[in-house]
Amino acid sequence: MHVLVIENMPQSDLGLVGVALREAGARLDIRKAYAQDPLPADCDAYDAMVVLGGEQSALDDALYPYLPDLTHLMRRFTETDRAVLGICLGSQLLARAHGADNHLGTAREFGWQSVALTPAGLADPVLSAAGERFPVFEWHSDTFTLPPGAEVLAWNDTVPLQAFRIGRASYGMQFHFEAGTAVIATWKEIYKDQIDRIDPDWLSRSARLQARHGAASDRAGLALARAWVETILVQQGEEAASAHRERNVSQG
Repeated sequence: MHVLVIENMPQSDLGLVGVALREAGARLDIRKAYAQDPLPADCDAYDAMVVLGGEQSALDDALYPYLPDLTHLMRRFTETDRAVLGICLGSQLLARAHGADNHLGTAREFGWQSVALTPAGLADPVLSAAGERFPVFEWHSDTFTLPPGAEVLAWNDTVPLQAFRIGRASYGMQFHFEAGTAVIATWKEIYKDQIDRIDPDWLSRSARLQARHGAASDRAGLALARAWVETILVQQGEEAASAHRERNVSQG
């Protein structure tokens, strides 16, 4: 399993997604796009793609000129039936890649929030792994419209479009399900000033909030990560079966 990982800012962390990928024995190609690491020209060498979050918006082409090429690459992964996972900014870029509109500064959420599945989410092989409703960590102020042909999988009252799928296995997750309590502990240190500007009281309350929501959020996040990795394994199995059938036909 060869997975392309795009980092959009320093101190990116695959978190619980990294746990699931290591369990599956995945080989990772990590590109620090924000630091001018080149993007691959095509998707042929990969089975899947993960695009992590970042402080920029999905429309920040002037400051981050790689964004148009990244959205094109994400679309190519979807079109060739390769699994895609966009988290926070990654979900906003996936939406852009498939023709949605990005809305900046209209949907602020921070901290552990509850999200619920739509009927499509309850039937989805990835989202349903977390249960009908679960807490998850949020940190964003932007949102987007639903891309044509996509399905809304999760929602809450603040941001009705929390997760979507387009194609077989391209998922946009507005929430940071990869951010388990270990990752959040690091964020509290690295981004203390930014958090204080968002909510001056949050850090003083964070231990109580974590005690209330952290364990359930970790369970849901790891379940989602493992279920998404399973979509890669399913595709690999189908490709292996197809190759086996073709060999049998050619030999017969």
